[in-house]
Amino acid sequence: MAEEYKEALLEKHTYHDGCPGCKVEQMKQLRRGYPYLELTFVWIIVLSTSLPISSLYPFLYYMIEDFGVAKTEKDIGFYAGFVGCSFMLGRALTSVFWGIVADRYGRKPIILLGTISIAIFNALFGLSVNFWMAIGTRFLLGSFNCLLGTMKAYASEIFRDEYQATAMSAVSTAWGIGLIIGPALGGFLAQPADKYPNVFSQESIFGRFRYALPCFTISAFALVVTVLCCFIPETLHNHKLGSTSHDDSYEILEAASHESSASIEKAGKNERKASQSLLKNWPLMSSIIVYCVLCLHDTAYSEIFALWANSPRKYGGLSYSTNDVGTVLAISGLGLFSFQVFVYPFAEKLLGPVLVTRYAGALMIPIQMSYPFIASLSGLSLSLMLNCASILINVLSVSAITGLLILQNKAVDQSQRGAANGIAMTAMSLFKTVGPAGAGILFSWSERRLNAAFLPGSHMVFFVLNVIVVVGVALTFKPFLVTGRR
Repeated sequence: MAEEYKEALLEKHTYHDGCPGCKVEQMKQLRRGYPYLELTFVWIIVLSTSLPISSLYPFLYYMIEDFGVAKTEKDIGFYAGFVGCSFMLGRALTSVFWGIVADRYGRKPIILLGTISIAIFNALFGLSVNFWMAIGTRFLLGSFNCLLGTMKAYASEIFRDEYQATAMSAVSTAWGIGLIIGPALGGFLAQPADKYPNVFSQESIFGRFRYALPCFTISAFALVVTVLCCFIPETLHNHKLGSTSHDDSYEILEAASHESSASIEKAGKNERKASQSLLKNWPLMSSIIVYCVLCLHDTAYSEIFALWANSPRKYGGLSYSTNDVGTVLAISGLGLFSFQVFVYPFAEKLLGPVLVTRYAGALMIPIQMSYPFIASLSGLSLSLMLNCASILINVLSVSAITGLLILQNKAVDQSQRGAANGIAMTAMSLFKTVGPAGAGILFSWSERRLNAAFLPGSHMVFFVLNVIVVVGVALTFKPFLVTGRR
């Protein structure tokens, strides 16, 4: 009886009336089936924030050419890198701030702000008339793009414990597919008056602004997501855990006095851990560092792949049009979706997040080494080999990053997840700021050394990408990477 009385009292004070976070916890307890609704919301929100990030890559080469800032073809990659990195610079400067705001005021307001800002600033980027306007609008888009860190915290809170791998897989899969479908949209919809003259005239807005259509399409999707986000539940607890009456507190303490000293000591340790600085939480910080290295590779690869595919064959590229690049990336998106939905949760359950990250990184290395040789192919063999390589690289890259997202959210309590993911976003964005700029400069330099004795042309580009992956895989071993569970 005493034990039942104690449990009833504790249950009574677990959930607080008027607290949105408690309502979500109650909802999670009542709903025992597969979380299809939660999965759908997480999917579309993360997809909306990832679509604009790399949608510009298939047409960025031609956009820079239209701006007239590059003196020669070999200089286009140099300027393209700065447009690409301006988004990440803006996000790096504001991610921690948005994470703190999300921890204080809730996840939902930040999600709504993020989707609205995508609709506005991505549309303005499509209307860019010069190099500096393109940089400015991308910087503002990045500064207000506060969704990924918040959504990682939100997904871990709205899914039950047994679906945490599914939650992080949903975030990283939607993110990865957005980074693939975005460029596919950019490839198919850029320069519509040239490609589809029967639909779009040269005098229309899409004839005058040749890259507005893919940007407007993504902005329209973000507006739809904004409306849908008005109906999502808030997951942040807004009550003080100690706000119980004196009499009830006495009853709880009396009931709890029968607990063993070991349980009390464990509770005290948990309290002290929660109060520690996030920067001193090595399981969190070590996973963030590995995450940043692999994200640096991911963004550098995305830009280099598009530049390499668009560049002329005389420079070691494929001479692909924006439509050709879009087709490859669309196929890769379908492959990634199938793998992450049907295979990744089982792989994570079998191997664990660390081994998944380690094996995925190791397998990327030989595939990336093959890209310069793929460029020497033509016809069906080129299409087949390129699509297979692209699918595998995207699947392995997203799988590696997913494992690290799981480790990050396991390393902190709920009250710190927004700030923790803000730190991860800031660090990742700093690395991704270097990625496009460095990739553009590296690619431009590689086209000037086609006859070099050591790693000529694109061989050097993909060699550098492999070096980044090797560093990331090496950091997954102890004593550097430490795992923790809250």
